Amino acid sequence: MKEKITLEQVAQITSDYKLIVYAAPFMIIVALLEMYFSNREKKNFYNGKDFLASLSIGLFQVLQSALLKTITFALVIWCYNISPLAIPINALSFIACFIILDFIRYYAHRIGHETNLFWATHVTHHNSEKYNLSTGFRLSWTQHIKIIFFLPISLMGFHPLVFFICHQVAVLYQYWIHTEYIHKMPAWFRYIFVTPSHHRVHHGRDEKYLDKNFGSTFIIWDRMLGTFQPEEERPTYGVINQPKGYNPITLNFHVWQDIVRNMRKAPNLKSALLILIQPPSKLKE
Repeated sequence: MKEKITLEQVAQITSDYKLIVYAAPFMIIVALLEMYFSNREKKNFYNGKDFLASLSIGLFQVLQSALLKTITFALVIWCYNISPLAIPINALSFIACFIILDFIRYYAHRIGHETNLFWATHVTHHNSEKYNLSTGFRLSWTQHIKIIFFLPISLMGFHPLVFFICHQVAVLYQYWIHTEYIHKMPAWFRYIFVTPSHHRVHHGRDEKYLDKNFGSTFIIWDRMLGTFQPEEERPTYGVINQPKGYNPITLNFHVWQDIVRNMRKAPNLKSALLILIQPPSKLKE
């Protein structure tokens, strides 16, 4: 019988592996350097107000994550403890966990674009008309509900420490691909891994770019499942119903407002609930 773990044990262990917290100052400095060179070279990759909006959204999201970590830890630990499976902590388990996590992230990301409920938790990351490293900070304040997609990893028997480290590495990988300075990576690399070129497509609101390239670290899932699109002309960034201004509250909750407004107009409870799982294209303003 495997040994059960407690919230205190995982909190203590993970406190020594706060990869995102350690990386945050470096990420901000690199984004500032990118903004400096963009302005100096007149590339127009940045807008000052947009950058401040992304930074404030990101900093609040980090604070929120710290406040909610007990809940997320508890859910992951509970799933691990009720599972009869236990995978040893070693190099192979980290590799296996990362690959499985990335596949789940692909589908979680795809669902985040295909249903109103989860689009509302993700749209903040897309509602900038600029594409730069600060976009990597721009994570919704309601995205934590997506933890439900990742609980099966603990049920498979992966130790919570393995899960949390793999998850942080996956999130950090996403940072560097939010740039227009890197044009094309070598062919072998972009065949397997997500690159800035792939992810620029994903942030495009042009018709042929919509709902493409959902991969987090590996682009192979998109190639296998029919959602791959190479970058051709430069994308037009933002969302179809682009919000106006740079108010972080509006940028986080404008789709939630649309959902509530439409649910109130629904003729019955069933119709109201169906709005949550309908695609964003059917969400009326």
